Amino acid sequence: MAITVNLYYTGKDGSARKFAEEMEASGTAAAIRAEEGNLRYDYFTPLADPETILLIDSWRDQAAIDAHHASPMMKTLAGLREKYDLHMKVERYVSDEYEADSVFIRK
Repeated sequence: MAITVNLYYTGKDGSARKFAEEMEASGTAAAIRAEEGNLRYDYFTPLADPETILLIDSWRDQAAIDAHHASPMMKTLAGLREKYDLHMKVERYVSDEYEADSVFIRK
């Protein structure tokens, strides 16, 4: 059972994009991807809202998320969110791997 958290970072004048670019360029995103239990950590830009960056962040289980939240990485993240004056909206999902949906997926 994986847990996926969608985080929408919103700012002004391109600050959300600058935040994501700094996360990638500094190696912070790569370090998070390397954490035990991380399954996905990817940034996207919604076409209808260029001032928002969507982070899709997936973890093996709640224990992996808790370890991530207790890591020194969170201080880095908080500092960058503050630097770019970002506001957040969060959605949380638990996967259920429903096999019947596979007939609708074109691979």
